[in-house]
Amino acid sequence: MQKWIKSPSAPRQFGVLLFDGFSNHCLANTVEPLRAANTIAGQKLYNWNFLSLDRAPVTSSSGLQVAPHQTLQDARGDILFVMPSYGFRAHGGWRTLAGLRASAGRYAKLAGLDTGSWLLALAGLLDGHRATIHWEELNSFTERFPDIDTKRERYIIDRKRITCSGAMAAFDLVLHLIGQDHGQALALEVAQLFMTRDSARSHSGGAGATSGYVNKALGLMQENLETPLAITEIARRVGRSHKALSVRMHAELGAGPAQVYRRLRLNLARKLVAETDLTIAEVALRAGYDDPSALTRAFRAEFGVTPRALRAG
Repeated sequence: MQKWIKSPSAPRQFGVLLFDGFSNHCLANTVEPLRAANTIAGQKLYNWNFLSLDRAPVTSSSGLQVAPHQTLQDARGDILFVMPSYGFRAHGGWRTLAGLRASAGRYAKLAGLDTGSWLLALAGLLDGHRATIHWEELNSFTERFPDIDTKRERYIIDRKRITCSGAMAAFDLVLHLIGQDHGQALALEVAQLFMTRDSARSHSGGAGATSGYVNKALGLMQENLETPLAITEIARRVGRSHKALSVRMHAELGAGPAQVYRRLRLNLARKLVAETDLTIAEVALRAGYDDPSALTRAFRAEFGVTPRALRAG
């Protein structure tokens, strides 16, 4: 995977500002893809800190307590994710709004997740921007903040502001950010790791996302890992020539169809080796390799370790 990833500089630093009543689901869908990106890449691409207005533990809507790493006023970085979720109107006091306004000078971008858009709007930080919010609040948001161009979208990135409609959309947003930072191939691998429905395509729709027929090709590959299709057959099914599909995949994913397909199959093999007791021969068959030795050679070339060594380690 290293050769697919855009060369990183320093890890990107994200802050996650939590309020009592935050959604566990939204939090997990924000930070787990970042953790997965670090794991797949084998290097620290992202750091994140949990923040609050003070250092007291923050309690989610379902009772999970999170101890913040820092206060908002002490934090800075690339993106601040604002995550109030339930009971968000109770958090719109002067202390919150002043903290958000000050953080605009310490973070390159501010992101309102779920109902976080409401707090950014109250602070005047979304005026003149396109934005969205959890769709249950869309009408009241539109009426309350007429200077914001409100849209019914899963997420919107407008200059230095990001808004997102909910927990599931947060996953799509973070995949988009990963793809933007380090290439769509890594975003694809993160999606596949979580076994999301249509995971190869779950981040389509934003700038830099994969095109329609590349998405269809990726879907066909994922549906046919155990019995791989010929690339010419995949191209035929998506209505393109082999050459056209290759050119587009190279442009969007940094690798051709055969390399992408092989990587998807080897990802499955790695997951089965790490998480099941299947024999290496059975893993090979599940990943579309008739010969276990062929799997071992490909696995070692891709991951730098054999399946048996990975399991033993």
